[in-house]
Amino acid sequence: MPGVVIVGAQWGDEGKGKIVDLLSRQANVVARFQGGNNAGHTLVVGSEKTVLHLVPSGILHEDTVCVVGPGVVVDPKVLADELKLVRDKGLLSNPQRVGVSAGAAMIMPYHKALDHAREIARGDRKIGTTKRGIGPAYEDVASRRSIDVRTLFDMDLLYARLEAVLPEKNALLNYYKQESMSADGIVAEINQYAAAIRPHIKDTGIMVHRALRDGQKVLFEGAQGALLDVRHGTVPFVTSSHTVAGAACTGSGIGPLRLDSVLGIAKAYVTRVGSGPLPTAIGGDLEDQLRHNGGEFGATTGRPRRCAWLDLAALRYAIRINGISELAVTKLDVLSGIDPLKVCVEYRLADGTVTDEMPPTPEDLKNATPVYREVPGWTGDLSLVKRDADLPANARAYLDLIAAETGIPISIISLGPDREETLVRRHPFAG
Repeated sequence: MPGVVIVGAQWGDEGKGKIVDLLSRQANVVARFQGGNNAGHTLVVGSEKTVLHLVPSGILHEDTVCVVGPGVVVDPKVLADELKLVRDKGLLSNPQRVGVSAGAAMIMPYHKALDHAREIARGDRKIGTTKRGIGPAYEDVASRRSIDVRTLFDMDLLYARLEAVLPEKNALLNYYKQESMSADGIVAEINQYAAAIRPHIKDTGIMVHRALRDGQKVLFEGAQGALLDVRHGTVPFVTSSHTVAGAACTGSGIGPLRLDSVLGIAKAYVTRVGSGPLPTAIGGDLEDQLRHNGGEFGATTGRPRRCAWLDLAALRYAIRINGISELAVTKLDVLSGIDPLKVCVEYRLADGTVTDEMPPTPEDLKNATPVYREVPGWTGDLSLVKRDADLPANARAYLDLIAAETGIPISIISLGPDREETLVRRHPFAG
């Protein structure tokens, strides 16, 4: 089974980076297919922590090729800084290990300025954007005005493209009382990072296609989570790209028949950063405790994440829109010591009907009531557990409940931040 897609099955921050890092031991290629540096994947090996925003999480394995696909929007400064970071760690002795799609759209300074200005202008109606310019960059992709990574080979072409788009961009900036930008200034800024990126610019679609054709194992790494998808999430409180598994094809340049399975990553509870509905929010001191124990602060923004009880109705929805074939449950260890636990199993709508899937719109969610099942908790340091059978009985029962209610097997259980603190019941590349 050479083509495996990794997707977040909640509102992001599910621990995808750790799982991608773990599975990259067996992967020949790891391909990032959407989003931008609004994502933050934290990798912990021993006492060393690495946070990545663009470079795929497989970079820690010296034999794994890492690809940034055409579905990703690339901030040149962030990418250049990350390439330096991994090079300084001794992970990039072979520049061919990282390929950046020539067709990926770049995040320009005006994208970031517009993103920031718009969020401020929304006042109390903020949507919680990271202000990294992701949304405005994807707007330009949709309107066919994006400036692609390939222009880093030709500063004259970059200048010409900027001259074509800046009149409109400056009009928007002026509307938000921001200063105009010049093509000369932007070219000078981008040129600082071009030399670091050029050796990595490739036709990444061909790279991924050939790897799959030759029977190599390819891991497609998603960012954010399914419930933040630009169309299938809780609009407007969503990201600006398609975060579902289908985007692995459009964002990498391969066909759907090349994909063999979809691994959904879900926390043993739920978190959300920024604005938007979170129906099973815990609240009070218990939520503060969970946030502290789980280190629930954004890897990209540092913002505290809101914490909530596990929502199986939302998870069923994510399973359906992604075609998830197996699950990885993360941060089970964080729930140790909380007793009892609550799990949302369905929703009661305003008209009294009951649904076993989360209503996808904020309006419906506002008037829906979670229906909980209370289950007993457990105690003990789960990070020390090395065998499935050694998990506390109530922790095993909690996992069994998830599998039974969703109809999807749990292949991986994360019991701590380190890659070794993991139980693998079945490896996604096992076939």
